[in-house]
Amino acid sequence: MSEREQRIAALKDAAKKRILVLDGAWGAMFQRKGLEEDDYRGDRFKDHPGQMKGNNDILCLTRPDIVSDLYDAFYGAGADICETNTFSATVIAQADYDLGAEEVIAINRKGARLARAAADAWTEKEPDKPRFVAGSIGPLNKMLSMSSDVNDPGARSVTFDEVYDAYRMQIEALNEGGVDLYLIETITDTLNCKAAIKAIQDLEAEGMEKLPIWISGTITDKSGRTLSGQTVEAFWNSVRHAKPFAIGLNCALGADLMRPHIATLARIADTLVAAYPNAGLPNAFGEYDEAPETTAGMVGEWAESGLVNILGGCCGTTPEHIAAIAEAAKTAAPREIPERPRAMRLSGLEPFEVA
Repeated sequence: MSEREQRIAALKDAAKKRILVLDGAWGAMFQRKGLEEDDYRGDRFKDHPGQMKGNNDILCLTRPDIVSDLYDAFYGAGADICETNTFSATVIAQADYDLGAEEVIAINRKGARLARAAADAWTEKEPDKPRFVAGSIGPLNKMLSMSSDVNDPGARSVTFDEVYDAYRMQIEALNEGGVDLYLIETITDTLNCKAAIKAIQDLEAEGMEKLPIWISGTITDKSGRTLSGQTVEAFWNSVRHAKPFAIGLNCALGADLMRPHIATLARIADTLVAAYPNAGLPNAFGEYDEAPETTAGMVGEWAESGLVNILGGCCGTTPEHIAAIAEAAKTAAPREIPERPRAMRLSGLEPFEVA
């Protein structure tokens, strides 16, 4: 077995023994640092046109010291898995900053290598608790399932091939950088997600090393649907062909509003269930006020109720939140994966099942 195969085997073994813990919010932590335009530019982009501030992924290249410090903070708080700082590292998203393929590939490779170095150091320090790296693959700022023009329902600002190519470039660079699994996350549009899945499967068919896939959707409000209109069960039916290592939800909602949707996934998914909610809902200033013990109390109940296999935090969650979540989940057994009767399960916006 290669070193990565050994790590993947260790990841799967750990998931059988305990509830795994993911890291928290990267954006919130960068905001705490009070970074300025020069931090984002560094020497490499000092003459680049336009504003770079706010492009957190570029910090992998311009302030790798800060990125590495955050890995240490989250791993030190008890995270088993940390994401790469590559949420928006595609040519489609980075076009907002006039960055192209060369920079995007560099961000993903460097982001993966920084995470790999931190995970390996923590594993060496605490060999009884190995650390893992999830390659963060975000939702894009353009959607395939929804019109870009309110007056033209058929209008699209991007094609499937363009989304596929963008994800393919990112995935290949993350794999080269040494991630242990892919995390297709904050999914608002299932068709975008399917493009990422196809990119992974095609690259693997061409000889790239196969890695586990974790898929995490987003329920945008109390309607219980993704932005592109699917219910949780319909979303699962749409992506289960990928045989993901884990399926779950993140972002948009706090733990209190997310619980019923996680319960649905816990009932229907024949794989691991993961959840990393926001620290409540944002206040009038867009900030998150929910205390670590409050978030941990709610997701700790999910753990005790047997709903989850992986817990973490999204917007507004800090290393303090992750430490509290890890403490709340440490004595709970991981959710048992249910056996469901064989059936043809289809989906549009709603699920459809034929026994």
